[in-house]
Amino acid sequence: MIMIIIAVRSQPVCWPSVKARHCSHCFQYFLPALRWLFFALHLPSITTFSYRRSRAFLIDSAHHFFSCLIPMKKKRPVLQDVADRVGITKMTVSRYLRNPEQVSFALRDKIAAALDELGYIPNRAPDMLSKATSRAIGVLLPSLTNQVFADVLRGIETVTDAAGYQTLVAHFGYNAEKEELQLRSLLGWNIDGVILTERSHTPGSLRMLETAGIPVIEMMDSLSPCLDMAVGFNNIEAARQMTQAILHKGYRHTVYLGARLDERTLQKQQGYEQAMREAGLTPHSVMMEKASSFSAGAMLLHEARSRHPETDSLFCTNDDLAVGAMFECQRLGLQVPQDMAIAGFHGHDICQVVNPRLATVLTPREQMGEQAATMLLARIAGDTSKPQPCDIGFSILEGGSI
Repeated sequence: MIMIIIAVRSQPVCWPSVKARHCSHCFQYFLPALRWLFFALHLPSITTFSYRRSRAFLIDSAHHFFSCLIPMKKKRPVLQDVADRVGITKMTVSRYLRNPEQVSFALRDKIAAALDELGYIPNRAPDMLSKATSRAIGVLLPSLTNQVFADVLRGIETVTDAAGYQTLVAHFGYNAEKEELQLRSLLGWNIDGVILTERSHTPGSLRMLETAGIPVIEMMDSLSPCLDMAVGFNNIEAARQMTQAILHKGYRHTVYLGARLDERTLQKQQGYEQAMREAGLTPHSVMMEKASSFSAGAMLLHEARSRHPETDSLFCTNDDLAVGAMFECQRLGLQVPQDMAIAGFHGHDICQVVNPRLATVLTPREQMGEQAATMLLARIAGDTSKPQPCDIGFSILEGGSI
């Protein structure tokens, strides 16, 4: 009977704190209740009433105990908290946040100090959703690890930051269906415009963009048809000229290495094949669906030499594959460019520090981001002109690897 008394005593009250990760009170009574339930199951003489009370208390104690293991989200300070700290109305605080010059000098310092002390975080969601303009643009990137898009984003934010616009970035991993999901999410924030990095979109994405009626600009390509505005370069011509640079050095068995098989990889393949056929040579490509990496470059080198033993040069869809192939050549004892010429694409910084310096196509990615943001903000501001796709060009850097 002593066990029964322990098990059915009143449930303690618990106030979990942000710092506390568990509740000693709940732990104290949860274990005795568990012991009593086990004891009751093995004693038929115990009344059903006692068993039910103990079981109910066990469930309540377990719920309390495990809920205390989950840290509670701290309540954020609101405008009223700031107003109470300073001794003013929350409308005054709201005016200060919109434009500090609308508040007296004396109050500015006090409000600023209160905001800092409370760690106030403004909630822009209501403004973004209720006003005609949100002063935010969306940017959809296919990769967050590719340096190409890191450079492009830096260029975009150089312009948007100066103009007082927020940049909402979403990643879709070269997947058109995921791009549609991310686009729906961005449009839900009432963005004023959107920057895309692909030309191929799902019917759902196209319908949403038409319904939203906001300015759209597509990057990375100046040749393919665009929805509204475009800025980029001619991937086909860039690949053709790089292949020609290799062939002009006397190589005749150039193989194209590609990865991911996205639309720009296929455009570069088209330019490579065009240059090879213009020279009366047979093009050969070794491709993979996985993402580019140094190790992928090494693997594709072996595949190219296995399929085409006469291979004397490689043109890679990007610098990652090219550098990986170069490292693997050095590991195999093949001299670059004497035994194997190698060229990449995009002109990353690593091209300048490998030995020999990597031949590559230099693309002005940061400038492309700046131009895309400038064109988009001009359209948002009311520019109704219909500009032609902006071609920012490219440069061929022969380095020392061809």
